[in-house]
This record gives sequence, C-alpha cells and structure tokens, in this order.
Amino acid sequence: MRRRSRAGDKPVKKRHRKTVTPKRLDAPPKVRGRANRAPDRETEVVRLTRERDEALLRETANFEILRLISKSPGNLELVFRSILENATRICEAKFGLLFRFDGKTFQLVAEVGASAELAEFYERRGPFHPGGILERLLRTKDVVCVADASAEPVPPPSAKIGGAKSSLNVPMFKDEVMVGAITIYRQEVRPFTDSQIALLENFAAQAVIAIDNLRLLNELRQRTNDLTESLEQQTATSEVLNVISSSPGDLQPVFEAMLANATRLCEAKFGVLYRSEGDAFRVVGMHGAPPA
Repeated sequence: MRRRSRAGDKPVKKRHRKTVTPKRLDAPPKVRGRANRAPDRETEVVRLTRERDEALLRETANFEILRLISKSPGNLELVFRSILENATRICEAKFGLLFRFDGKTFQLVAEVGASAELAEFYERRGPFHPGGILERLLRTKDVVCVADASAEPVPPPSAKIGGAKSSLNVPMFKDEVMVGAITIYRQEVRPFTDSQIALLENFAAQAVIAIDNLRLLNELRQRTNDLTESLEQQTATSEVLNVISSSPGDLQPVFEAMLANATRLCEAKFGVLYRSEGDAFRVVGMHGAPPA
C-alpha cells in the first residue's frame, strides 16, 4: 500500500535500498599505472645486466693480469700490453699508452691500438721531459680527464698525430713517488665515466705491482749471485790452502790450483802465472792456454 504525502495526497515513490556487492576476498588489488611500470622494470633489468657484465669483465681482466704478473715477473712489456688491451676494450677507448717515469723524464714503454705514425713519433722521441697532460699529472698527483684534447691550447701528439679527443690519464705511484702513467683515448668527444676511471686506477696499481715484482726479482737474483760468488771464492781459497798444506815443498801444484780457480771464478779463457827473477819474468804456471 502506497503512502500519501501530506501536501496533496499524491502517492510517494517507494525508496529502494542500494544493493552493495560484497568484495571478493581473492580479487587482485587495483594496480595504478601498470602500463608505466613495465618499462621501468625492463630498464632496471637492463641496468643490472649491464652492471653484472661489467663486473665480470673487470674480474676476468684482473685475473688475467695478475696471472701474467705471477707467471712472467720478468716480462713487463707483456704485462703492460695486457693492461692496455683490457683497459681500452672495457673502457671503450680507441688506443692506449703506458709511460715509465724515472724522476726526470717519461718514456713510452707500451702502446695498444695507436697509429703507426704516433708509435713512430714516440720511438724517435725517446725519453722526454714532462709537459702538457703528463706535467699536470706530475703536479696534481691525481687523475686528469680531458673532454677534447684537440681543443687544448697546445694539443698533445696523441691529438695532433693520433686523432685523440677525450682522454683519461691516470698516474702510477709507488710509495707516493710517481713511476709512470697510463692514458687511454677516444677519437670522439665522449668523457669517461666514474666506473671507468676507477677501473683504470686499478689497472695502474697492477702495473706498479708488476714493476715492483721485477725490482724484487732482480734484487733476489743479485743477492743469490753475490752469495754464490762468495761461496765459490771461499771454496777456491780453501782448495788452494789445502794444496799449500799438502805440498809445502812443491809450488807447481799450488800455482796450478790458483790459476784454475782464478780463470773459473773470473770467467776467463786461460791464465798465466809469472815469477820475477831479477830484471826478467819467467812463466811458472799456465791453465787452459792454447798450444800456440
């Protein structure tokens, strides 16, 4: 039965309650901006993949260089070339140079990817006093990044001859003393990243390790040679004294023993022993002399 309104006995419309549909407990939550999140996730995957690949390249390069240092401690050229090959490849450079510094002059000791004209220039130049970028490295004792070497007030040979643009220059230090420098170049204006700078600094430290290993190896060899020579001298002296004591009245065996040990220890071909008799000398002993 319809109710009537008080004003005009007109029927009042019946009010219907709004039906509320219960939420499903297993319904997935609404995701806003789903279309924008997929590319974000893809970008993150690409970044992580790139970082993983870069880390793998660095570790492989480090292992290879350290293996060469331990396997060929006396072959610095081989180690330096491996360092430059890995540095230019991983840092996406065109070519690289490695210089040694003796406290006064620099000298190119290794290059990878440089033009024949640039390599020939440094070979003809030989040791040279620091200037330009190398002088800045020596003065600042820090990394020097150059966006465009060809735009420098005085373009370096790498730019004038080798066509270099962006360059990364890292000093090599041993106990706070500069012993060299590594420089890698691009032939386009594209500065190197922070991770590439850190990588080249690590390579520079490995080059210093190789140099120091060679120094230690040479010192060990010299020490071994000195000890061996001293032992041989003591053995020879003992042998001569033994001959003297066993043949006190016969000088000939003593002379022969002395000559034999002298020629051997002094790496001589043969020896002659003379005795002075008045105004003349007389041969009293010979060892290894040719028949003539």
